[in-house]
Amino acid sequence: MTACCGGTHAGSGAPTTASTVPRGPRSTRGQVTIPGGRFAMGDHAGEGYPDDGERPVHDVALAPFLLDATTVTNAAFARFVKETGYVTDAERWGSSAVFHLVVTGDRADVLNAVDDAPWWLAVRDACWRRPEGPGSSVGDRANHPVVHVSWQDANAYCAWAGKHLPTEAQWEYAARGGLTGARFPWGDDLGDGRRWPLNIWQGRFPTENTAEDGFLTTAPVKSFRPNGYGLWQMVGNVWEWCADRFSPGYYAVSPVDDPAGPQEGVARVMRGGSYLCHDSYCYRYRVAARSANTPESSSGNLGFRCANPIPG
Repeated sequence: MTACCGGTHAGSGAPTTASTVPRGPRSTRGQVTIPGGRFAMGDHAGEGYPDDGERPVHDVALAPFLLDATTVTNAAFARFVKETGYVTDAERWGSSAVFHLVVTGDRADVLNAVDDAPWWLAVRDACWRRPEGPGSSVGDRANHPVVHVSWQDANAYCAWAGKHLPTEAQWEYAARGGLTGARFPWGDDLGDGRRWPLNIWQGRFPTENTAEDGFLTTAPVKSFRPNGYGLWQMVGNVWEWCADRFSPGYYAVSPVDDPAGPQEGVARVMRGGSYLCHDSYCYRYRVAARSANTPESSSGNLGFRCANPIPG
């Protein structure tokens, strides 16, 4: 499941846990208020992959919380790195997963392909600064989502920013934007194909992307209309890390009030799909869709946004 959506780490070198970053003061900058409430979480249409565990649909009640209006941008992550000297997991590993059509650099920079998903290549020196590998840069992508960040990196940023990752339940509730049972943050339909409401793959995956939505890889974080809660691009563009551990059977035993995921497990939840999603192989750009990856993994389509509780 993980390899089709984001590259599991396949680089050379020794894995290292993320550095400890001192927690900054609480900050609500860039966040919007998500009202508390009760909702039916899960796949209402029966369209999910059985191994993803999108069912049963179950009641969840959440307290109000705050959520970043957009995913964390390259500009914001650069400030974090400048102030802390933080080094990401991809930089420690010396490589990260890049989609095969966008790799820059020499053939020697491609270390290997990901098992079962040869369109993902482990590329030497690919990281948040160089998202397509050597020779690439985020210099003109300040307002694009930061990518090649692991779950550990995301948590380090959240600590510095005085925030935390949202739970999976918070993420889905917020993504729905006040709608009940809809596929997407705006409703059930993708439209007529002339004006795309999100950044996903158009064409034949994995060899031809017609980029009818205007983007081959990431889009600026405010490229498409926000949902009913004022949240931008909750589906498509980049996968977003959540706080929870992943279990395909969790929905059957999930508590009603503010569920925080299973107590055990290695993989962490990812939500929202990315610019590589296509209904022919990865119909995971729905609000109910789930995926997961190991906490040290990174790829060119994986980012995050931050949450905060509302003091009560």
